[in-house]
Amino acid sequence: MPKYVDISCDIEHKINKGQYDSGQKLPSVREAAERYGCSVNTVARAYGELEKRHIVYAIAQSGYYVVDKPRNSYKSDKAGIIDFAAVSPDPSVFPYLDFQHCLNQALDTYKVELFTCGDAEGLESLRHALVSHLASDQVFARLEQIVVTPGANRALEILTKMPFPNGHSVILVEQPSYDIYLRFLEAEGIPVRGIARTTEGVDLSELEEQFKYGDIKFFYTMSRYHSPLGSSYSSEERRAIARLASKYDVYIVEDDYMADLGEQSGLDPIYAYDRTSHAVYVKSFSKTIFPGLRLGAAVLPQHLVEAFCVNKRYADTSQLSQAALEVYIKSGMYERHKRIVSRQYTARMHALHESVRRHNRDGVIDIPDVRYGVYVPFKLPQSLNLDRLIERLAAKNIIVVPSNRAYLTNYWDRDKFLRISISRTLPNHIEEGVRTIIEEVRKELRFPY
Repeated sequence: MPKYVDISCDIEHKINKGQYDSGQKLPSVREAAERYGCSVNTVARAYGELEKRHIVYAIAQSGYYVVDKPRNSYKSDKAGIIDFAAVSPDPSVFPYLDFQHCLNQALDTYKVELFTCGDAEGLESLRHALVSHLASDQVFARLEQIVVTPGANRALEILTKMPFPNGHSVILVEQPSYDIYLRFLEAEGIPVRGIARTTEGVDLSELEEQFKYGDIKFFYTMSRYHSPLGSSYSSEERRAIARLASKYDVYIVEDDYMADLGEQSGLDPIYAYDRTSHAVYVKSFSKTIFPGLRLGAAVLPQHLVEAFCVNKRYADTSQLSQAALEVYIKSGMYERHKRIVSRQYTARMHALHESVRRHNRDGVIDIPDVRYGVYVPFKLPQSLNLDRLIERLAAKNIIVVPSNRAYLTNYWDRDKFLRISISRTLPNHIEEGVRTIIEEVRKELRFPY
């Protein structure tokens, strides 16, 4: 990432946080150059980028100022509600102006082509852009291996229903896991089996037993920033999972929906360790840009592409959205926005942990040391009445998600926790929300039944 882009991202992040108010003058180019340890030309270019995007404006012989404009009408604390349940991006940082530009550019570039049905595999120029975009995340694939889908869920549905070369039928899922996918499996009557995962990882010996004897078609996993645990597999676990998949002819479906929104380094996906074409990589763009964009991609071993496309059957993704995303990625806007959102989430996660440290001195809840992504589980004593706790918190306008949604209906070895998401919770309300949750847990423990 060029230095000027990093500087522009940092300044935009500070503007969004309120460190620079509307109409406030930014540091002079020379002052900013000293602060960032770079040349004045680099800062001037960063300020120029912000000016082009209508975030700052310049006054001759005076300097650069923050644009005074109304903020997004959405408020994550609307009606006094503290929302620890929402998982989609915070609308206050939606890149409206940038994406509007990309839509216009796409229309100018492709014109009538965008209003045809298109190909089932997706817009070819977008798939070309995704080849290099994915490679930056250690997902190396040819154009022919990439299929664009209307979100990650559609890719998961197709993979679940299509036949795999190993001839097996059972889907192995982590427990807990992504609730919407679990409900889909149960509603469709798909053979499914659970394997316990904690914030410490998965029992590799048990995983090997399942791979060896369980008739496993594929293992569905979130290797990074797991929903709802928030944790990530270590590099050693990723290598081991890829090795076991190869040894027992079991496929891995890796849902890397949060890949772009964490700042941890050295966490390559399982796909990067796959040497025998047993890994499918699924990516979503909805968690980074707009949930309504409904765009994702599946990266498949070559021998699975035909079956995937046969089951996909038709072009089901907007050509216009695909073309706009292509422009957004190629222009560098996606990378810049990704950094802004990642920093926002990291700051909120830090605020959450600090609030827990202040209010949880007696250890009434247990939380893992998850610092990136959007999820942290608040683990609770098994004796606590979870339904009643949820009701008490709702009465105080605090919305949370209980752990039972993240398990298969017939899976009984469950932990009891609240899934806490910081994606739409304003930093100044995290403190109040955490304090209230811990107070209500203490009250509930006095009368557990």
